[in-house]
Amino acid sequence: MELPDTLPAPSLQAGAHSERVAQRLRDEIAAAGGWIGFDRFMAIALYEPGLGYYSAGARKLGSAGDFVTAPELSPLFGQTLARQVADLLQPDSGWRDLLEIGAGSGALAATLLGELEHLEALPEQYLILELSADLRERSRDTIAERVPHLMERVAWLNRLPPSFSGVALGNEVLDAMPVHLVQTKLERGELRIDELGVVVREGQFGFSPRSAQGELLQVAADLCRDMQLPEGYRTEIALEARGFMRSLGQIMERGVALFIDYGFPAAEYYHPDRHEGTLMCHYRHRAHGDPFFLPGLQDITSHVDFSAIAQSAREAGMEVAGFATQAQFLINCGITDVLGRVPPESSGYLALSNQANRLLSPAEMGDLFKVIALERNCSLPLRGFASGDRRHSL
Repeated sequence: MELPDTLPAPSLQAGAHSERVAQRLRDEIAAAGGWIGFDRFMAIALYEPGLGYYSAGARKLGSAGDFVTAPELSPLFGQTLARQVADLLQPDSGWRDLLEIGAGSGALAATLLGELEHLEALPEQYLILELSADLRERSRDTIAERVPHLMERVAWLNRLPPSFSGVALGNEVLDAMPVHLVQTKLERGELRIDELGVVVREGQFGFSPRSAQGELLQVAADLCRDMQLPEGYRTEIALEARGFMRSLGQIMERGVALFIDYGFPAAEYYHPDRHEGTLMCHYRHRAHGDPFFLPGLQDITSHVDFSAIAQSAREAGMEVAGFATQAQFLINCGITDVLGRVPPESSGYLALSNQANRLLSPAEMGDLFKVIALERNCSLPLRGFASGDRRHSL
């Protein structure tokens, strides 16, 4: 495959690995009769054991990887988030457990544990749901290095527990769940909905449409009606993320779930100007739109439809307790106070100040990233949404 403009070429070893992933995908397509849904392509490219992007051992996060998340960018993120978590882990809340979904490198877990200890609000258990064996080991190493005395509180899971009461967290988790691609077309005067799947033509991957079916068709038809999508509109539908939220709601007995990710309410997600969708790939800190580029070596994501996440949570008995931009949430939780603990004349203050700007600036992460809170049987106030709560937009 030709490299998109300006993207660096992989090493020989990485290129060989990508070819193995590509062959696995070609075999899957052949076994399925020549066509698979894009959700299946994305699942293999990202999560196939021993091959997928999140499962094969290459470094993904941080300056040596392909992208940087907020916990890797600055400790201010986790330290500020800890203030909201500490409110919810107080003795009168009735629960003392914390569940992080997709802990990545473990940077957020290590920072949260350290700050919660400082706030005298340590969870009895810090549970980490992580499907990638590679990332499980990496997060274990990070926590052992940064807060070794708290390791005994941490346990790793490969599935949701049968029941849970406490605080659940997910930072940049929903955007990496496999999505279906759909596209509208005009046929005999009626707007029809195709699912875009993946085929192999002359050894290369490409898109091929088929009529959407089942739940995907129903969800897409509702969107076409409610959002008045025009002919030729292409977008993503995250059935897996919707299903995950329903599963989380079913096991949540009491507590709050906080998800931080980039995305929009439905009215913005399906805006006419976003007619080519939000699918985005990340390779060596470069963003581009080719999901077939070097499979297994790049991240593939789509923005989050927070209205769909809220609706799926409601279907499972949860309620939306808040929705705000990342900037507003961090300001409400006191990021300026956290930054103020470092003397301005100290050597690290300037770096932290620049990091805070990236977390808060509308031109960086401040507005694109959102925080949604979902609760069940919880009446505790959430300081992160004390002002600027946009749940009405969902």
